[in-house]
Amino acid sequence: MLLHICLVERGVLPVNAYGGTERVVWYLARELSRDGHRVTLLAGRGTQCDFARVLPLNPDLPLAPQLPTDCDIIHFHFPPEEPIALPHIVTNHGNRNDLRPFPLNTVFLSANHAARYGAQHFVHNGLDWDDYGKVQLETPAETYAHFLGNAAWRVKNVQGAIRVARQAGKRLVVMGGNRLNLKMGFRFTADPRVRFAGMVGGEKKLSLLRNSAALVFPVRWHEPFGLAVIESLYFGCPVFATPYGAIPELVDQESGLLSNRADELAAGLRNVLNFDRRYCHQRAVDIFNARRMMLDYVRLYEAVLDGAALNTAAPVLQEQQQEKFLPWFG
Repeated sequence: MLLHICLVERGVLPVNAYGGTERVVWYLARELSRDGHRVTLLAGRGTQCDFARVLPLNPDLPLAPQLPTDCDIIHFHFPPEEPIALPHIVTNHGNRNDLRPFPLNTVFLSANHAARYGAQHFVHNGLDWDDYGKVQLETPAETYAHFLGNAAWRVKNVQGAIRVARQAGKRLVVMGGNRLNLKMGFRFTADPRVRFAGMVGGEKKLSLLRNSAALVFPVRWHEPFGLAVIESLYFGCPVFATPYGAIPELVDQESGLLSNRADELAAGLRNVLNFDRRYCHQRAVDIFNARRMMLDYVRLYEAVLDGAALNTAAPVLQEQQQEKFLPWFG
């Protein structure tokens, strides 16, 4: 059954540098269109798209009157704060540590993400790997590992990544931060073996990923999904990360090592050549692709249109996290 789907996203599409949610929404829209579905994007002003109708989303106006009424189903990529009468689903892309309920038809990004909110449905993110260019699946000439994420956000634990790389005797390229960080007080990283590439995107980001030996990703929160993880796997990089949130669903024993101890991750990183870059690449291609994501969402659209509720009760956080950061021994 071909559908007319409206995807609702606050950001501007397409995104060129950072923007994880926007990237996922764009690839979902494109795959829906390729599969014959009609797509409307209700998105941030400035959005441009040649395969979907575009309507500007005005954040200063009520949401419900802006929704097109000629669509079969509305797919929100943030929880609407007002009642929605039209058939719809909601994808929750983040974490929140309060007891406000989500809409009944909310979908999460991983099994762990869904379980933490008492929900029954999740869809793993997928990317269109055709946009990522060539890969280097032989042992890279460079000897660095990389960190990919917002380094100013303390739950991402860039200092832990630096510690792991230092103990492993590897250089580290930080994509997503600067050597001098004033957002966390005055923090200056003097280590010459750490290179800060800034908020990179486009070919510069892809080149750094292509020539990296591994991803070091010791996050200290329950990662809802982790696009940095699957992007790194696509380029053949094994992942050395903490076992929090969705990460154990993305990284198996053949594609990386999970621990909340810096010394254990460093020991694995020293032996990075024991991991098969081709296996890492194929895992991303086979499992975390945009077409699989699109087909999973279409099944949920059809279930809602058939009258089903996606959850037995409105999802709500099952246990509030008391600690600011999850354990890290570094």
